[in-house]
Amino acid sequence: MPDGAEEPTVDTSTVAPTHGLTSAEAAARLAAEGPNLVAAPAPRRLVSRVGRQLADPLIALLLVAAVVTALLDDLPDTAVIVLVVFVNTLIGVVQEVRADRAIAALDQLAAPEARVVRDGADRIVPAAQLVRGDLVRLEAGDIVPADLDLTDAQRASFDESALTGESVPVRREAGEPAGAGTVLTTGRAAGLVVRTGAASSLGRISALVARTKPGPTPLQRRIAGLGRALGATAVAVSGVVFALGVLAGQPVARMAITAVSLVVAAVPESLPAVLTLALALGARRMAHTRAIPRRLHAVETLGSVTVIASDKTGTLTQNRMSVQQAVTADGVRYAVTGAGYSPGGEIRQAGGPVPVPDDLLRLARAGLLCNDAELIPPAGDGADWTAAGDPMEAALVTLAARCGLAPGPERARTPRLAEHPFDQATRRMTTVHRRGSGDFLVVAKGAPESLLAAGADDALLAAAAELATDGLRVLAISAATVTAAPDPADPPALRVLGLVGIGDPLRDTAHDTAAAFEAAGVRLVLITGDHPATAAAIGAQLGILGPGDPVARGDRGPLTADDIDRARVFARIQPEQKLDIIAELQRRGEVVAMTGDGVNDAPALRRADIGVAMGGGTEVARQAAELVLVDDNLGTVSAAIGEGRRIYDNIRRFLRYALSGGIAELLVMLAGPFLGMPLPLLPGQLLWVNLLTHGIPGVAMGAEPAEAGVLRRRPRSPQESVLGDGLLRSVLVGGTVVAAVVLGAGLTAHQLGRPWQSVMFVVLGLAQLGVALAVRAVPEPGTKRNWSLLGAVALSAVLQVGGVLLGPLQTLLGTEALTVAELAACAAVALVPGLALRISRRWIP
Repeated sequence: MPDGAEEPTVDTSTVAPTHGLTSAEAAARLAAEGPNLVAAPAPRRLVSRVGRQLADPLIALLLVAAVVTALLDDLPDTAVIVLVVFVNTLIGVVQEVRADRAIAALDQLAAPEARVVRDGADRIVPAAQLVRGDLVRLEAGDIVPADLDLTDAQRASFDESALTGESVPVRREAGEPAGAGTVLTTGRAAGLVVRTGAASSLGRISALVARTKPGPTPLQRRIAGLGRALGATAVAVSGVVFALGVLAGQPVARMAITAVSLVVAAVPESLPAVLTLALALGARRMAHTRAIPRRLHAVETLGSVTVIASDKTGTLTQNRMSVQQAVTADGVRYAVTGAGYSPGGEIRQAGGPVPVPDDLLRLARAGLLCNDAELIPPAGDGADWTAAGDPMEAALVTLAARCGLAPGPERARTPRLAEHPFDQATRRMTTVHRRGSGDFLVVAKGAPESLLAAGADDALLAAAAELATDGLRVLAISAATVTAAPDPADPPALRVLGLVGIGDPLRDTAHDTAAAFEAAGVRLVLITGDHPATAAAIGAQLGILGPGDPVARGDRGPLTADDIDRARVFARIQPEQKLDIIAELQRRGEVVAMTGDGVNDAPALRRADIGVAMGGGTEVARQAAELVLVDDNLGTVSAAIGEGRRIYDNIRRFLRYALSGGIAELLVMLAGPFLGMPLPLLPGQLLWVNLLTHGIPGVAMGAEPAEAGVLRRRPRSPQESVLGDGLLRSVLVGGTVVAAVVLGAGLTAHQLGRPWQSVMFVVLGLAQLGVALAVRAVPEPGTKRNWSLLGAVALSAVLQVGGVLLGPLQTLLGTEALTVAELAACAAVALVPGLALRISRRWIP
């Protein structure tokens, strides 16, 4: 809406309270009023992007040098400097645009969604498509997507800290407002959208946030610091070169331009842009593997992860839960067959099918009523039954269907009047229903220890432990019939109806996923609220828990540091205990990735080094995380870790290549005068080499594939310097070898009376391109090669040789023609540094 326009109110008489808007009405309002988005900052204009590039200190130095050479009528050097500025600016702008587009694409993938009623049916739509009058449904953990007037509120409490700064949740009832950006922490709610986008209560705050650019990642800050150190070193060396040249009788102006050119050539000014582009494009590649990074620093941190704490066994299972065992109140045990959520199946006992007994029917009916899930029939031939809602509740609906109950009619005959949603304190959910006879049915389901009394229900407690030992998740179900509707938060005494054992088979890849983490030096830890026996069974199946290994329990008091250090499986863990576990692991130097999907997981996701949210989890969990798993499969994290390591390897690859070239240029210019070559390279020649070596090949290097065994090595320490692990030594040795080869070739040509400056020019450029080939990845056999790097090196080599063969370039660069034999000799000599570096990689990876 235009700024200052009055927000029209919703005519609720035209909105069906349960059917919502029609799709046509919603589309018309969206077209008229615009999306539910805070006005994003205008895209950066081309002039602004170019200005940013020209404001770089090194580019500014070149522009000053261009003015000076023009005033001195040194047109060739002026032309070269202007060309270098133009090409560097062009490359910088292109890289910036590509990075911005990649990040924008990630923002689209991670955009929040909302549950809305359209045409009488629940739908999941992007929150940006909400319009006034939409009927929005909220579950615990949802972020309110627009300003709402609540039409229904079942024990709904909202965290309004985003608006008020007050962290204590506020209870809201039907008829009250719920502001955009607040979080439903408990209960359920529904409401009509009354304001969207910038007009919403969060609009002005969000507009301020939108204008605030995210800060640099830790790696970007380290690279920026490295660039400043290199710049200072280059300035110091260039000052010495300037002094030596002047003392040798060279013109002061020429040496000043040479010193400036050397600073620009020696420092890889494209490094920040290459880094940002590598992170952004790497993040987009991760998204293609169904792992969406929401923040760039997640890409670099993933390569350092040493512990993955999975709090949701569904990330390692098929997440298609079904009741496999049922135990009635008198201790009779039944097996339940069937696949997934399909209603087809049998009730079996003693190896054969049996009629459904009344006590099992009562158990199944109660589990159906105290339940918010729904089964969804197959969409077409060959499709499977699916479910909407919590998978454990969907398993109870499936049990009811397999017992012959029709979920819809059963719920209609016994409508729900009130509920107390599941919470961690009581570990149960309670509902109140009106029966056809006029009295009321109270149903509760939850952890066995929350509903079974020690002493009175010892047999069922033993049965629950037995089911858990089989790897099943166990729920107890109780009910009572009363004459007056009670408060579901304080129900009357309930009678136990029985237990259900819910199974969720491990994914076929789960064991391999756990083994892959171990091979990559990453420790997999299970942190779950399940029964200790259930957690232990899953840990054993995964291969992370052996006989006699401890299972740490959160229901027996605070966890000790020793518990956290020794255990690989944690059971009955409360949300606040996850924070303690993460903090202790981090105190021990571990880099922790934590998975979660619920509203109570958000603090742990924020505390972890990498928060990993499930794509099917709550919106608040997804927004708190750095990585979202679209397929809820923990195995996807393994691929993401490999991608993070690949990106970091490629950044180090570019550093090895660019810094060794810069050091070689500094050494050549510094040592040349002592070898009888007062000005080894002219300013234009230095800038030409810089343009061809640091430009296109450097960008193409970011697309190198992963090294063989990237997931079979220990993770790097996050405290490790970007030049650590032998890289600094490799850079210094590589730069020295390149400089020695260039100086040797130039000295030989000088002694033979040949154009030694041109020889040094050709050898310097080709030797650096040889280093680019030498630092290429050694991937697994069959991996697609990075042809863009080979093409970039070939193009740069042709242009480098063209600098001494083509007349216009000879005039521009101040070079002289070389014979074919001399060029062949230059090429042969230039291979030496690359070959030496390739061989040395056996010791310095």
